[in-house]
Amino acid sequence: MRILGIDPGYATIGFGLVEAQRAQVCMVTYGAITTPAGLPLSKRLYQIGTDMEELIFQLKPDEIAVEELFFNTNITTGIAVAHGRGVLLYAAEKCGVPLHEYTPSQVKLAVTGYGKAEKRQMMEMTKRLLKLKAVPRPDDAADALALAICHARSFTSRLPQASGVRETV
Repeated sequence: MRILGIDPGYATIGFGLVEAQRAQVCMVTYGAITTPAGLPLSKRLYQIGTDMEELIFQLKPDEIAVEELFFNTNITTGIAVAHGRGVLLYAAEKCGVPLHEYTPSQVKLAVTGYGKAEKRQMMEMTKRLLKLKAVPRPDDAADALALAICHARSFTSRLPQASGVRETV
């Protein structure tokens, strides 16, 4: 199963594609969609939508995992990120790819085993679980890979079996 993790934003949108087969998760690619700071928000959102549709078309994910929003102190930035996230949800739906949403705590728990893990712990475990030589950059891409890992771990029992027969535990 090909899982595309997406870390929402409006300036930088991280993405990470993994292939998951039972308990094995392998990184395929990762990166970021960026929008120029000088553009009006409406043009940035349009670019995000266009770029995301193209990315989905190129990568052909079976499912998409996206982070639910968590508002810290800056509500203005949070609203712009929410607009960007809405465009991402729209692109997934338009492309017909099933979408799954996870809270930051759910992602941390799935990747590190601790729902309040620090950023540094998340980065290191993402690197280890995907057997990478270095932590993926930018951070948004590493976060997106963590989302994909979270989805793979959350849905392991639903991943296709090699023989087509589901095992019982």
